[in-house]
Amino acid sequence: MDEISEGRRESEAAGLAKRARGATRNVLRGARTAFNYPFGKLKPLLPRGLFPRSLLIIVTPVVLLQLTVTIIFFERHYQLVTRRLSAGVAGEIAMLLSLYEANPTPETIARLHPIVLKDFTMDTWFEPGGTLPQPKPSGFFDILDGIIQEQLSQQITEKFWFDTRSPTSFVDIRIALDKGVLHILARRSQMLATNWHIFLVWMVLSSLIILAIAVAFLRNQVRPILRLARAAEAFGRGRDVPDFRPAGALEVRAAARALIDMRNRLSRYVDQRTDMLAGISHDMRTPLTRMRLQLAMLEPSPDIDAMRADLAEMEHMLEEYLAFARGEGSESVAPSDIVALIEEIAANSERRGGTLETIIEPEARALLRAVPVRRRALRRCITNILDNAQTYGRKVRLTLRATQRYFEVSIEDDGPGIPADKYEEAFKPFRRLDAGLRSGAPGSGLGLAISRDLARSHGGDIHLAKSTLGGLKASIRLPI
Repeated sequence: MDEISEGRRESEAAGLAKRARGATRNVLRGARTAFNYPFGKLKPLLPRGLFPRSLLIIVTPVVLLQLTVTIIFFERHYQLVTRRLSAGVAGEIAMLLSLYEANPTPETIARLHPIVLKDFTMDTWFEPGGTLPQPKPSGFFDILDGIIQEQLSQQITEKFWFDTRSPTSFVDIRIALDKGVLHILARRSQMLATNWHIFLVWMVLSSLIILAIAVAFLRNQVRPILRLARAAEAFGRGRDVPDFRPAGALEVRAAARALIDMRNRLSRYVDQRTDMLAGISHDMRTPLTRMRLQLAMLEPSPDIDAMRADLAEMEHMLEEYLAFARGEGSESVAPSDIVALIEEIAANSERRGGTLETIIEPEARALLRAVPVRRRALRRCITNILDNAQTYGRKVRLTLRATQRYFEVSIEDDGPGIPADKYEEAFKPFRRLDAGLRSGAPGSGLGLAISRDLARSHGGDIHLAKSTLGGLKASIRLPI
């Protein structure tokens, strides 16, 4: 019983630990989701290119830091200058009031007016029986108004009212006296800092200088990466880039050298494979030729005819093996008229007696007049698939369409087709599916493999699908 109880407690403890781990994972997942939420919302708005992203990463913090420092300095400077200026004006007003209090009559204000206008550069007049206006609501200049209020309150004991928001270049100050209101018009520059535009110009100019330096620097850094990407894309399409040289930062140079080394190794591998199979083909042609001559000297018979057919099939298979190994790699890339190539392939097919419907869309005629391809390799790629379609189907349709980025050659037939789960298997070398085996059609199972190899050497691919005619649809898509 003790052992059972002990096992039950261990099981409950393990269950509690598992639930605790699950709860911890849920909490962490929720925290990550909450943390990434605002960034996920901003992601569609951010640039996708390397140059604008790098520029954003470098310029944004610098500009924000500069903006923050400028605002803080501007605010402190503005407040300090306003406090000192308003303190000086408050002292002058306090002196004026002390002179008025010695003889509190309107004539005193009139007598002091020329002195105040000349020495204090302020205009004054007395409004008998006047009252102070109601205080204005708070606004943007509350901080500066508070500084002026503080300085006037420290030196003026009478009630006062002032207005810094008037459209004129003066600050209206009104002081309540016994028999009316004393009006004082002081220049805005006497009480407020008016050089704010200097900070704005400084911030804008410095930001533009930083932006220009960042653009010039980043453009030189990103240019080698773009050249590397274009070279890699050209290598993937089987095109040579003779002027490509490693450049840029150390990491970019290392990647460029690795790309060049990889291309050289692949080229050596393809050349060695081609030379080996070319030698095998040459060595096998000699005994095959002797056998053909020996059969020619024998009396005709059904067995002799069968042997001749076997020899022809062996030679055909040998040529297919060599073509698969070579991949038409020795042919150079040159601008070619794809529309003329398709029309030529269609005409040859009709001369062989095949039934073919050819559709060339208008966009293709306008876009495919000079596409850099290996013409013989592309011709073989299309012809292999077309031959398969005409072998297994009675009705075949050849369609050429194009966009600004790629063109597509579709070949459809009404034959038995291939099950969807065997599409990739059909591209394997030396693989013939049940339909080909039952039909007794000649071939070694290399047609689709050679075609895909040639399509991929151009940077494209071949995809299989169900045809609207009932059979198989093979689509060759290549970049322009």
